[in-house]
Amino acid sequence: MNWEKLNNLLYEFTRLGLDKVLDFDLFNRIAIVHHSSAMEGSTLTLQETALLINEDITAKGKPMSDHQMVKDHYAALLFVMENAKNKTAITPEFLQQISAIVNKNTGQVRQTALGVCDDTKGDFRLGNVTAGSTYFVNYDKVPQMVNTLCSNLQNKVDLVKDDVESIYQLSFDAHFHLVTIHQWFDGNGRSSRLLMNFIQAYHHQPLSLIFIEDKAFYIQALLDTREKNDLDIFRDFMCNQQIKYFEGEIKKYNQGNKGTGFGI
Repeated sequence: MNWEKLNNLLYEFTRLGLDKVLDFDLFNRIAIVHHSSAMEGSTLTLQETALLINEDITAKGKPMSDHQMVKDHYAALLFVMENAKNKTAITPEFLQQISAIVNKNTGQVRQTALGVCDDTKGDFRLGNVTAGSTYFVNYDKVPQMVNTLCSNLQNKVDLVKDDVESIYQLSFDAHFHLVTIHQWFDGNGRSSRLLMNFIQAYHHQPLSLIFIEDKAFYIQALLDTREKNDLDIFRDFMCNQQIKYFEGEIKKYNQGNKGTGFGI
């Protein structure tokens, strides 16, 4: 993992004051919501996502469910950011609140053989699930696994060393472990990425996103990490995504400061 490069880019990102540019926080949140929603099937472009969030303008010809997904995701991100500022404890109930907002308008109330499971309330799944070739843990193991994960994260979130590698690594690990439990019928990816963002915001670090064009590599990193039981695989992928993000923003800033070329 290229933590040194990430640290150097973060220093340059901060030195240039890119995190303090007017409306940067809004732009960053819109980008996070766009890429994360697109990972789950939303067809809205970045521009359409911005228009929806900023002006409540819907995109012609795009499914209403895609708009609802984006708006719910944005609401969940705002919820996560506020709770990070308030240093909310990481508990199963907190994770269920995140999931409930993510699924507010697109979730289902599911009648299963084991009872009613309401996505819009953040209920843990009452049934077993697969995604592609991956089988996730049996539903009856979910509550204990979530409890254990939350306890471990809460024990670490205040004690983690105040350096780039330690903070981002903890957030990447939380992302991986939560999506691997797959405790909901829907919204696992979005909620897991929001937990990652929560830990980053908790420690006042720039938030991570996964670029939609790298979705196949993201899925492969998850699969390889599980198969080889090696967290460094996923950490390396996420580290490189963050490097890509910083490099892109620094490049755009530098291009905007080359001058007008009017020869004045």
